[in-house]
Amino acid sequence: MQGALAKLEKQNAQLRIENESLRAQIASLQHDLADMKGKLQHVLQQMFGKKTEQLDPRQLELLLSGLKAQETPPLPTPVLRISTAARPRRGARKPRIPENLPTEDIVIDPAEVTADPPAFKCIGEEITQELDVVPPKYYRRRFIRRKYVLRAERSQPPVIAPLPPRLITGGYASIGLVVDIAIQKFMDHLPLYRQEQIMKRYGIEISRKTMCDWMGQIAWWLKPIYQCVGAELRRCGYLQVDETPVRYCRAEGGGSAQGYLWVYHRPGGSVLYEWHTGRGADCLDNMLETFGGKMQTDGYVVYRSYATRRREQIAQGEGKKLIELAACWAHARRRFHEALEESPGQASWVLRQIQHLYRIEEELRRQSAGPALRAAVRGAQSAMVLCRIEKALRLKLPAHRPTSQMGKAIGYTLSLWEQLLVYVADGRVEIDNNLVENAIRPTAIGKKNFLFFGDPEAGERSAIIYTLLENCKREGIDAREYLKDVLSRRLTTSIDQLERLTPANWAAAKKAKVA
Repeated sequence: MQGALAKLEKQNAQLRIENESLRAQIASLQHDLADMKGKLQHVLQQMFGKKTEQLDPRQLELLLSGLKAQETPPLPTPVLRISTAARPRRGARKPRIPENLPTEDIVIDPAEVTADPPAFKCIGEEITQELDVVPPKYYRRRFIRRKYVLRAERSQPPVIAPLPPRLITGGYASIGLVVDIAIQKFMDHLPLYRQEQIMKRYGIEISRKTMCDWMGQIAWWLKPIYQCVGAELRRCGYLQVDETPVRYCRAEGGGSAQGYLWVYHRPGGSVLYEWHTGRGADCLDNMLETFGGKMQTDGYVVYRSYATRRREQIAQGEGKKLIELAACWAHARRRFHEALEESPGQASWVLRQIQHLYRIEEELRRQSAGPALRAAVRGAQSAMVLCRIEKALRLKLPAHRPTSQMGKAIGYTLSLWEQLLVYVADGRVEIDNNLVENAIRPTAIGKKNFLFFGDPEAGERSAIIYTLLENCKREGIDAREYLKDVLSRRLTTSIDQLERLTPANWAAAKKAKVA
């Protein structure tokens, strides 16, 4: 009897152990299922949902559940000084047809007036406008250089005028033609094979390979100016940095691989694209070798490792400058927006607090505040909101699994917290990295059309041309006029004067000349 009872107790203990194991396994599977549902919801939102991260204004602000008053004392709401001045009236609508276009006037008189003009007197006119277009006109330019000899001394060799400097030695392409191809490819995002087809309609046979070689030639001429733009950026103490993937054809083994355009941007200033076939920290050396100051990036670990390596080099006595990282609040906000489905109450509360920060920035932009005023207002108003966010996040972090959407959002934000605070004390630093992401858009539109670069060297050529064209857009100058003038002067300009040909200096010189 006792042996049977012992056997039953042993079986019972084994069943309890198996039951606990199954319960733990079920709980783990439920957590995994919740994570997979969150990821699926995120993918569906990215594919079919709205891309905006704005909150519904009708949604009530939800408080964090379980917060104790003694643990997180309420902080005063930041005072937002919103202007009460009346909104300026919308300006007059721009004319549909710009007034500065060349104008052709066609006078139409009645048949009666045409038959007997002296019998009529003109008392007014009615004008009807229309917009017309003339297709591109290709023409041939011939340089005729006559040869001469002295009449008195026929023994002397003949004289002939030298040929003007040419962009492509021995070629038949003018600067205007090459610039037009570059504008269509890198600004209008028209691949070379489409331009080849367009020219065929005009009876002109130019292969895409030839046009590709021409792009390499102008990139070679423009590279020193591109390097001057990089030198200008390195001299400033604040840069925003990001990278975007672009595929390229591999020279060996066939197929394609993924490279990256690294983007360096100074808010209110220039932008530079740099091509690399990888995404490691070594890619930053070429551009940031002599740079020192604040660098605003997303949470990509390479930037942190590069800043850490720079500190180690300084500690070892190498002549380097310190790089201080600043993080992006737009990336942190995006994580909480992705967690809305999983934790609507807590995610909404955090998003509302971040919205307070952006309202402060909006008011500063409206006032055209300088760095000193921005730092003062942020220290007085934004710092309180940030303190409230940090206390709430540190209190709620243990309540969420690290693999959940809310846990990832809180962990990401707290891991970069010191970098997220950098913008408060320095008025030069923006609250987010959106400006450099906007600078990526021209390249993103282009790669959707031409899909990839032809080879790794084509990536560098594209980065050079993209840089100068995008800076022309920022300076408000005509890229076609700029490239034609700069390439013409580049043929005869010495190296020490190339800095005058950067888009910023070229635009300043043009404004001074007009003034």
